[in-house]
Amino acid sequence: MSDRVTAADPLSAAPAASGGPTAATPHVDAGDAGYRKDLKSRHINMIAIGGAIGTGLFLGAGGRMSQAGPSLFIAYAVCGVFAFFVVRALGELVLYRPSSGAFVSYAREFMGEKGAYTAGWLYFLNWSTTAVADITAAATYAHFWSMFSDVPQWILALIALAVVLAANLISVRYFGEMEFWFAIVKVAALVAFMLVGIFLVVTSHDVGGHTPGLGTITDNGGVFPAGTMPMLLLIQGVVFAYASVELCGVAAGETENPERIMPKAINSIMWRVGLFYVGSVVLLALLLPYTAYSGDQSPFVTVFDKLGIPGAAGVMNLVVLTAALSSLNSGLYSTGRILRSMSLAGSAPRFTGVMNKGGVPYGGILLTAGFGVLGVALNYVMPGEAFELVLNFASIGIIGTWAMIMVCSLLFWRRAEQGRLARPAYRLPWAPYTQIVTLLFLGSVLVLMWMDEGISRTTVNCLPLIAAALVGGWFLVRGRVRATAGSPRD
Repeated sequence: MSDRVTAADPLSAAPAASGGPTAATPHVDAGDAGYRKDLKSRHINMIAIGGAIGTGLFLGAGGRMSQAGPSLFIAYAVCGVFAFFVVRALGELVLYRPSSGAFVSYAREFMGEKGAYTAGWLYFLNWSTTAVADITAAATYAHFWSMFSDVPQWILALIALAVVLAANLISVRYFGEMEFWFAIVKVAALVAFMLVGIFLVVTSHDVGGHTPGLGTITDNGGVFPAGTMPMLLLIQGVVFAYASVELCGVAAGETENPERIMPKAINSIMWRVGLFYVGSVVLLALLLPYTAYSGDQSPFVTVFDKLGIPGAAGVMNLVVLTAALSSLNSGLYSTGRILRSMSLAGSAPRFTGVMNKGGVPYGGILLTAGFGVLGVALNYVMPGEAFELVLNFASIGIIGTWAMIMVCSLLFWRRAEQGRLARPAYRLPWAPYTQIVTLLFLGSVLVLMWMDEGISRTTVNCLPLIAAALVGGWFLVRGRVRATAGSPRD
């Protein structure tokens, strides 16, 4: 019996003679079998929050603020809108057919095995490099405390990876609980920061020798102190900040009643983006001159450090350390599920499809963790540049993943227009224009990366190598894909 069973060929299925989308034979993905529906509504809601609040804000905002100034909030707002479009498109697909394989499963249905293969390995590129960024961030945060200041960065990175890997291999229920409390900590910390920040601005309380308020912006070059180009060139890094928004779509395959839970969780992402990302960056700009921030320290820690409140900076640093570990935990979780879906289709190594008694696809998790070990080596060789280097490669993976989601959404919309299937009531608004505009935006991000100098341009120049690796990999696995699908076609 085939490992991956589809009730009908997704690329050639036609509507039944009796008519109507409901007559089409549903797609079945063997990668969805074996999971336990242990994630509850509170888990999904907080996973959605945690996915929208991560390392890109807690650590990355400092370096970006120092380069682009207060205009950074515009970049966060623009990227946040397109991130919402992506997760809303994925949400419509989830309501159509929940799957732990998420967009890889949808790419298989609407684009065939080549599409699923491409989507899956781009996602793996995203999270394998993000894992390196997360452990690098965790090691950077740990250096804030004097007890760890003399510990090499690569050792701290290795410890972070080992702790999160061990926790992720237990069961999905433990993952859900960890993410629930991680998200609670992150949200509570940001709410506390915003309340303190608003109080400081309203009362004009001194912050490190500066009086917070609009004058902090106007007296230091305005909203665009270095012009508009630095803000535009930083957009690829801001895209990285939203890298986990699609996580709730992956988690939908392990929850009961996704049709009830998912719309609420996804719709709330928009106001969270506006409140936590844009609001936090605006407050940071009002509290201190943009030159006070740096990429070596979380901007939130910088503010509390300047306030001189005993222990406050240490508490906030512990929070941002939690955010890094949360992101790493999410990456191991999601890639494990995606790789299992690919493995059962023949396009990923067989061991990545293996599950333990707790319903955890540990093979894929270990593969991602293996790349994290390479990140430990990177922290040993070049600790100063490790974060920015992997951030750029992660951005390539994110752009590719988001593009595949929108292409799947566009093909899904077209089939619905042809009457071959029915769209759920929960839909991506303004289709197909939303998908097209989002794809154009993602293409423009690549152009901006190339226009930037240094690592960003080098990363874009590596695109032919990434494409060649994907093509070469396909020729290596296509025989097993054919055998698994029971079809001689590519």
